[in-house]
Amino acid sequence: MAIYDLFNGDADGICALIQLRLAEPKDSILVTGIKRDIKLLKNLTEQVTLQADDEVTVLDVSMAKNTEYLNSALNSGARVFYADHHQSGDIPAHENLTALINTASNTCTALIVSAYLKNQLKKESHAWAIVAAFGDNITIVAEALCNKAGYSEEQINQLRTLGICMNYNGYGADVSDLFYHPADLYKIAVKYASPFEFIENEFEVFNTLSNGYESDMAKALQTKPSHESETAAMFILPNEKWARRVSGVVGNELANQFPDRAHAILTKREELIGDESTYQVSIRAPKNNLIGADVIAAKFGGGGRKGAAGVDILTESNMNKLVDLL
Repeated sequence: MAIYDLFNGDADGICALIQLRLAEPKDSILVTGIKRDIKLLKNLTEQVTLQADDEVTVLDVSMAKNTEYLNSALNSGARVFYADHHQSGDIPAHENLTALINTASNTCTALIVSAYLKNQLKKESHAWAIVAAFGDNITIVAEALCNKAGYSEEQINQLRTLGICMNYNGYGADVSDLFYHPADLYKIAVKYASPFEFIENEFEVFNTLSNGYESDMAKALQTKPSHESETAAMFILPNEKWARRVSGVVGNELANQFPDRAHAILTKREELIGDESTYQVSIRAPKNNLIGADVIAAKFGGGGRKGAAGVDILTESNMNKLVDLL
């Protein structure tokens, strides 16, 4: 029997798996990548032949984008545990599938897993879900959980910074853009029962991420919008490593600064389509109205969730259409 853990390479995917493996330690094969590498089940099913009684855990990856490969895994006889907050499509009715799906805009995968494990985890281990919530920019939920737990202002700031930085580390065109491969970051973090222990004992990792975030964010926030109104703004970043790393988190920061405005962050790609420039896009719904980001992204072949979504390839000729939809 083989055990496979598939997880999104951002804070939510990593923290969800940390909680699961703190509660149920298992020697597993890790399958992950950059934040936008979401067809992880495809990667698995094309590389290995799953056997009956294999265990597959999938965290923070859209079921709708992996339906074909999920069915393949189930048909092989593998048992699948699936937790997520993105679009699911039709959830297969199969005895080998445990599906915890909640697409509400005020939750994330690690919070779903935290609720599932509420009686199996130490109190301090549930703080990993708060890290994920800060990373996914559902700050009101994260802060409410911090206050309920009785954390000090200093502790809240530590969890916020760690969540933002772990999320930031997942963005890039490929893993060479990242400071840490998500699998390596997970392996470091899962050694600690709480994020506070991680921060205290892995200062070099924490410092590398936080310094990188501050440097990249400073460059991004100097960028002037290409389009701006009371309800929407678009920013175009260059085809550089720092821009690819910060492409998602700068959208979160702008959403916090302008909570009634939708945002699109376009990062120029190397590839042309015909003679057209192409862009990778991060979309953020207004913080005060977390709906519609996934709908807009889907119109350009992308996906995501109600509050935050993305498009892998947007051609220059579609930029004005994107602005109008925002």
